[in-house]
Amino acid sequence: MATWYEQAVFYHIYPLGLCGTSKQNTGIKEVHFDKLEEWIPHIKKLGCTAIYIGPLFESVGHGYETTDYKKVDCRLGTNEDFRKYVQKCHKAGLHVVVDGVFNHTGREFFAFKDLREHRERSAYVNWYCNVNFNGNTEYNDGFSYENWGGYNLLAKLNQRNPEVKEYLYDVVRFWVTEFDIDGIRLDAADVLDFDFMKGLRKVADEVKEDFWLLGEVIHGDYSRWANQEMLHSVTNYELHKGLYSGHNDHNYFEIAHSVKRLLDICRDTRLYTFVDNHDVARIYSKLNNKEHLYPVTILLYTLYGIPSIYYGSEFSIEGVKEQNSDDNLRPCIDLRTYAQLFENNGIMEWNYKEFPHKDILELIIKLGQLKQDYLELTDGVYKELLLTNRQFAFARCLDNSCMIIAVNNDDNVSNMTIPMPFDGRKAVCLLNPENQAIIKGNQLELTIPGNRGEIVYITK
Repeated sequence: MATWYEQAVFYHIYPLGLCGTSKQNTGIKEVHFDKLEEWIPHIKKLGCTAIYIGPLFESVGHGYETTDYKKVDCRLGTNEDFRKYVQKCHKAGLHVVVDGVFNHTGREFFAFKDLREHRERSAYVNWYCNVNFNGNTEYNDGFSYENWGGYNLLAKLNQRNPEVKEYLYDVVRFWVTEFDIDGIRLDAADVLDFDFMKGLRKVADEVKEDFWLLGEVIHGDYSRWANQEMLHSVTNYELHKGLYSGHNDHNYFEIAHSVKRLLDICRDTRLYTFVDNHDVARIYSKLNNKEHLYPVTILLYTLYGIPSIYYGSEFSIEGVKEQNSDDNLRPCIDLRTYAQLFENNGIMEWNYKEFPHKDILELIIKLGQLKQDYLELTDGVYKELLLTNRQFAFARCLDNSCMIIAVNNDDNVSNMTIPMPFDGRKAVCLLNPENQAIIKGNQLELTIPGNRGEIVYITK
């Protein structure tokens, strides 16, 4: 039986952006969880079953320079506001995963402030990596230290220090006890200490049944992080790259190669699959042919993994980095631009207005429903069936049934003849029921319009 996270479809929220909070935390309290709560019916309507929201820790600016690990950023609301938000998410059947920024702290974190004040006499000298009192920084601290990404704003914690380990483990226990969260997404997991993550896995197993650990990892052998001893999953940046460049270059071989390579390396581990997030350009901006968003979205949901939608991309919004700023990737969005809120038998719901590319929103809703209705899309064994530069078909097989997924990145109609993965006798098109999928012997004949795709349910 798959766990909740193995079956999940995630909705990813960067709350400081979505809510349009102040860019810098001046201590002035803001209230935004009422707005976040309004998005819950929308997230449910998309067919999502979990929310990844973060960063949430009290911080100075963009959220990853933590000031207080046990306080919700006052630009969003209070701890009590978030506690009620999680309760409402759970009532709606949504699991909640938050950011864990455990690789580094901000300069206003209590341990770093003590280090600046007391220098060699500080009890927290060994809380940070490579503190050198013969060095200096642009802040004129009179000492230097290891950071993340070259930014001295982000001072790297020494995760091999037992005190630091226990402090951070206690933070996880706190967020489970106080807010009842269901998992942690580890920021910058690719540079976290492996022993620290092994200890964290033990904590996760203790604090809550099926508590999920997701790691942000970009390059490398993902199985080094996602395994029985450490994390449950990592971010699938390799497939993320293939999904847009494989369409831009009309090269489905790239996508198919990544899928086979990752299945060989990671085996049964379901990686966290996405087409955009708070650190990279929006998928609609990355695609040379905007019509390719349709087959890209189908692949996001049907390839082996845990799919995630980044807030706003269901509306095909654009966003690219400008002058090294991520602000365009993390916009404030008013859901009322795209939908109208109404009450239906005491339950608040959204009706969607007409807007460009509404077909993608409707596709996401349909795929979310199919993911819930058909276990083949979660547990089905992957099998490549047909592969050219511009056409790609594969199966997700489970017992005596399977899904055949076919996509076409060409502008023209493709008449595809696809080898059958087993002796099926009935074929039903699930995305467009008026389409015809014909079984002839051991082959499936299927017509796919240009820049489109289909999911065919095959049974004996």
